[in-house]
Formats: sequence, C-alpha cells, structure tokens
Amino acid sequence: MASFPMAVCSSLVFFFLYLSFSEARDHLVGGKSDSWKVPSSESDSLNHWAEKSRFQVGDSLVWKFDGSKDSVLQVTKRDYVTCNTSSPIETYTDGNTKVKLERSGPYYYISGAEGHCEKGQKLIVVVISEKHRRFMGVSPAPSPAEVEGPAVAPTSSAHTNFKGGFLVAMGALVGFLMM
Repeated sequence: MASFPMAVCSSLVFFFLYLSFSEARDHLVGGKSDSWKVPSSESDSLNHWAEKSRFQVGDSLVWKFDGSKDSVLQVTKRDYVTCNTSSPIETYTDGNTKVKLERSGPYYYISGAEGHCEKGQKLIVVVISEKHRRFMGVSPAPSPAEVEGPAVAPTSSAHTNFKGGFLVAMGALVGFLMM
C-alpha cells in the first residue's frame, strides 16, 4: 500500500512538468519594456535574444514601446532583408502589442519608424513545429542566420517563465508531502 502514494506523487510531478513545458507563454520582446529600439551595437541585437528563447505555436510576443514614435511591422523575408516598410503583413502601433504565434516557422518584424530598420531595429522569431516540440522536448534555439546580412536589434537576458517553474516546484512539493 506504500507504493500508492508514490504512484500518485509521480503522476502529479509528471503532470506539472507536462504543463510547464506545454502551456503557451507570453514573451516580452527582448526581455524588457524598452527593447524595441535601435540597438547600440550588433551584439545588442534582438535576434541574439530570440536565439536564446524557445518559441512554440500558441506563444505570444509582447512589445512595449512608445506608439507615437515607433511601430512594429510584420513583413515578408524579402521586406525584412531590404527594410521595406511599404507593404507589411500586419502593422502594430499601440505601443502595447501582443501577437500570437499561430504557426511554426519564421516570423519577420521590422520597425516602422523611418531609418530604424536600416540601423538594425528588426527581429526574426522562429517557432518550432509541433513535431519538434512533441518528439524532441527542449531543442536548441533555431538561428535566424538564414537571412543574408546582419540583423541587429536590442536584447537582454533569455526569457524565463516564473509560472512554469512554479508549477514544477508545486508538483515536487506535493510529491514530497505525500511520501
């Protein structure tokens, strides 16, 4: 009978681990509010932040910026490379933008402020496929290096998710208490 609490404990821990890895997450672009700006150097690129992050179908990107001075444009790969702002797929101007990532593959974003994209205010986010998420677990970050030319934008430390860590800790605590 002593194995029953252990089985329940193990099941709860695995359930909470599953939730922490499978739930959709909000990613604050660059990891902080003032990241959507012309970077001070190539090493301060938003693409460096994106390379360290994992994006899955259902996650959202969140931008915080001054909507009276700038905008976020979702564009094609070609418009990303050439910094063409004339025909965006989507335009976001409110300064508190949340964009849901609904498919796997690359997403391209540039600044709508004149001259900012040319100075490196741009971002490529690569969303891993359902297949990779299911069978590979946590995979290395895909690189936006597929695009020719330097891609520069601001960055900060990699995204951390308090909620997912909290769920894992709670599962472990419940398991410990049930022993």
